[in-house]
Amino acid sequence: MKLKDRIAIVTGGGTGIGAGITEHLAAEGARVVIAQRRVDLAQAQAEKLRQRGAVAMTVRCDMGKHADIKRLVAATLRKFGRIDIVVNNAGLTGASALWSFLGQGKEHVDQVIDVNLKGPMLLAQEAARTMVKAKRKGVVINISSVAQFGAQEGASAYCASKAGLDGFCKTAALELAKHGIRVVNVAPGDTDVPAHHDIKGILKRAGVSGLYFKRTPRGRRGSADEIAAVVAFLASDDAAFVTGCTWLVDGGWMTY
Repeated sequence: MKLKDRIAIVTGGGTGIGAGITEHLAAEGARVVIAQRRVDLAQAQAEKLRQRGAVAMTVRCDMGKHADIKRLVAATLRKFGRIDIVVNNAGLTGASALWSFLGQGKEHVDQVIDVNLKGPMLLAQEAARTMVKAKRKGVVINISSVAQFGAQEGASAYCASKAGLDGFCKTAALELAKHGIRVVNVAPGDTDVPAHHDIKGILKRAGVSGLYFKRTPRGRRGSADEIAAVVAFLASDDAAFVTGCTWLVDGGWMTY
């Protein structure tokens, strides 16, 4: 119970990697706020956690809308009085993020950058302000991607958004260190979640050539549980000296 009674916001916490994260944080004693654009998915995950004895609430939130982000923070403060952990997990990925560089329009670029980069930055800012005001330590964990480091065909806006998380993470960590607030990125590799189960089919239908596919040295795809275990560690005091960096959880994908 390394996170007993800590208040954790997890965006996109109702599905995929996010669901694994909420389960791990709750198992360590955290009280979880699941923020999701589709609130029905968040409610289903929250009920699952409650059946296990956890404390969980849901808030509808579109990470591309600053008003929704401010409402999320306000709702969390009304319910729990503080914020200790923020996990910026929600993002446009998979089929929704794939578009050829020459074919994508401004609307697509705006949407990906708004949800994947601006949203996490604004939520971290809003939450950090409450931590500083309350003189409480805290941690912000951004779920990035190996796309932060390596190009992916058909995903220029997506790769740019994840690379942007690197600069955000380092700079925010630098400025917030004096307040006892840590900022860390977690970069998953190829992870088998329901939305990406047919990842090769998704890429093929999007027109990706397949010429630049890499193999994971571990010889298999990762799981949401494996990503979540690292997030739970980084959220705990066991990682008190970890900030301003990215943890790769990729089965060795970025070794070559």
